[in-house]
Amino acid sequence: MSEGTAAAEFAARLRELKERSGLSYGVLAKRLHMSTSTLHRYCNGDAVPAEYAPVERLARLCKAGPGELVELHRRWVLADAARGRKGAPAEAVAPASEAPATDPGAGAAATETGAAETQPAAPDDGPPQDEVPEVTDSDAPRPASRPRSRRRTRTAVLAGIAVAAVLGGVTLGLSLSGGGETDGDGRKGPVGAANAGDGAGEDVTVSPSPSTSPSPSPSAGKKEKGAPSTSASPSAAPPEAAKGGAGQADAVPLTVRTAPYTWEDPCSQRYLIDRSPGEVPPPPLEQDVPAWTSAVGAVSSGGQYVQLTVQGTGAETVVVEGLTVRVAGKRSPLAWNDFAMGYPGVGCGGNVPTRSFTVALDAARPVVTPESGHRDFPFKVSESDPEIYYIKADASAYDVSWSLELKWSSGSRSGTLTLDDEGRPFRTSGNNGRPAYEFPLGGEKWVPEGTTKLE
Repeated sequence: MSEGTAAAEFAARLRELKERSGLSYGVLAKRLHMSTSTLHRYCNGDAVPAEYAPVERLARLCKAGPGELVELHRRWVLADAARGRKGAPAEAVAPASEAPATDPGAGAAATETGAAETQPAAPDDGPPQDEVPEVTDSDAPRPASRPRSRRRTRTAVLAGIAVAAVLGGVTLGLSLSGGGETDGDGRKGPVGAANAGDGAGEDVTVSPSPSTSPSPSPSAGKKEKGAPSTSASPSAAPPEAAKGGAGQADAVPLTVRTAPYTWEDPCSQRYLIDRSPGEVPPPPLEQDVPAWTSAVGAVSSGGQYVQLTVQGTGAETVVVEGLTVRVAGKRSPLAWNDFAMGYPGVGCGGNVPTRSFTVALDAARPVVTPESGHRDFPFKVSESDPEIYYIKADASAYDVSWSLELKWSSGSRSGTLTLDDEGRPFRTSGNNGRPAYEFPLGGEKWVPEGTTKLE
């Protein structure tokens, strides 16, 4: 499904909900704590929300039913995934545009002929845009290309002469050294020459090859490994598939986008921060939470709500067999101040979304358990049928570092993906007995929790 189609269908459903509610854009935007222009762009299809939470709150304000919430989820995932694939062609074109800079002929010409030789090349490198389509049919560029070919030929001849001179000097040196006998300093001429020759060969022909071709392979491997835990994961599959052979057979047939800073609702999320209230900025919007928590060093307090968006990379069906919790460490709860993200007196809450699970991190062996009345694994996904899982992890007695492992299978292939916070474990700490603070709506600073006077 193209980006335009997916975004248009998603926007159409938002407009249906808005029209059915009978509320204006201004009223809805105020209740959703966003600008009217932003809401207008979402409903017109000019933009797709980076997070699903504001979409869900809009749907609940408009009295959407459970089935509508599920379908709206699906439409948002498809629109968001299509938007993520939009940038892939531009990245693929970038190496091609850089190729002329590494042309060995151009480098040799610049070295041998000097600045006087390189000046005529300027008009060829920067033709006017309106002449570009006519390059193949016009005869005008052809004379300009001949001097360049002559320069390259002359450069090659000069380079050949230089190499011949060097080889002649080396041969002469070898013949004078006595063919392997020790010289006056106790060193053997041919052995020293052979070693120097090997070293020169590595510098000239071998070194550039590892620096240009093998180096992308490790980076590609790292990207593929880290893709399941990032928002860019849908774009990790094409480079792997392009390798062919065994690489293509080993390609993971699904992507997982992990959102570790999702809010179950605007009122329930809290963070522990090792700062005084005067040093902590006001609560952020949900889409700004990752940057906000990073800036203040916040840790999820009492619980963490993780959203997993799982989607196949092709038409084939992939079975998601289950999720396993891996605990990296347990410590005493953090002795930091506790900050509530919800504004006092602002209503929130709603239905438990489909595919909801809980994890009791205080347990000796935490497991992923479906919410009451919800299905357990396995589930099936494909490119056109994504799934979203919500994991609510609770902690009260410990400060826990943890991650998830997703087990999948497709035909004869199977594997496990590690899901974490961009290479780091999730972190959730208990908050019992910690000083708690809240931020009044329209206020200027944090105040002790429960002290806000409601009108």
